[in-house]
Amino acid sequence: MTEPAPHPGHSEWDAVTYDKIADPMTRWGAGVLDRLPLVGNETVLDAGCGSGRVTEQLLERVPDGHVIGLDASASMLEEARRRLDGFANRVSFVQADLLELGPESLDGRAPVDAVLSTATFHWVLDHGRLFRNLASVMRPGAALEAQCGAAGNIARLLDAVRCVGAERAGTWLYATAKETRRRLSEAGFTDIEVWTHPEPTPLERGEQLETYLETVCLRVHVADMAADQRRQFLHAVAEAMPEPVIDYVRLNISARRA
Repeated sequence: MTEPAPHPGHSEWDAVTYDKIADPMTRWGAGVLDRLPLVGNETVLDAGCGSGRVTEQLLERVPDGHVIGLDASASMLEEARRRLDGFANRVSFVQADLLELGPESLDGRAPVDAVLSTATFHWVLDHGRLFRNLASVMRPGAALEAQCGAAGNIARLLDAVRCVGAERAGTWLYATAKETRRRLSEAGFTDIEVWTHPEPTPLERGEQLETYLETVCLRVHVADMAADQRRQFLHAVAEAMPEPVIDYVRLNISARRA
């Protein structure tokens, strides 16, 4: 494994590396985008746009519309701006926490016609408040299509972390479908469909797997480690995994603002 770059810390992401290894998230995002009913002139909020790979596909689906790329990470937004530079005034960017989202957050573009989100909601710890905030920026009848980690997500990977004598640091919420249906209904959504599916993601042992663990799954855990310690820990976890597969379980959300 090559020498890890200086780690961006707890609250930030290594957006450049993430963009290079985000093929799984981009593939999932394309599937979620395919579920979103669009004519082509809508204003759409991409809630957790990351480095902009799925946002780029979304922009191609709304040639006469506008996309708001929202993310809490400054480095992710910087990478998204670079990627989406050619879309000029059809895309705008907002750095915000989804738990603080409201109509005033969107610079006059609320209410939006649709919300798309992939691989983001599990980082948000209060889903009731999250869904209420999303409802507050959506017009009546607006569609929400989202996907995030579900209950049971990366359970075998977490077992591998325990095998090396650690508990994964950080906070997350892997919700059940039942909990999510209730929270969506209470937040003012209708036509609610929620389901889960496994998404096992194979990687190559060695640098690819360990870089992925460092950048995505164990980002917070290794944030304060020295380079040598971080490298040794990531290698130990990778070796403790029965196979080089991230055992993702995805939570799918399809609903409309009542």
